[in-house]
Amino acid sequence: MVTVNATQNTNLLAIVDEVAYTKKPRTVKSKRGSVVLLTKEDYENLMETIYLKSIPGMWESIQEGLNTPIEECVEIDGL
Repeated sequence: MVTVNATQNTNLLAIVDEVAYTKKPRTVKSKRGSVVLLTKEDYENLMETIYLKSIPGMWESIQEGLNTPIEECVEIDGL
């Protein structure tokens, strides 16, 4: 991950545009600490993953579903 130093000369708009275009997070450092700039979509996906992994048994159920061949799947009416 690329790191930039936050100064009065830092062009935040250019950094935001780059992250939005490349989908690659950037670390921005200042005297008070560092922050990570990532797309809203990536942030929401990260939060959803954390939430799903916090539900007991959910992550294992998702993995089982991903490993199930499509031929073994059953269609459920109404979904």
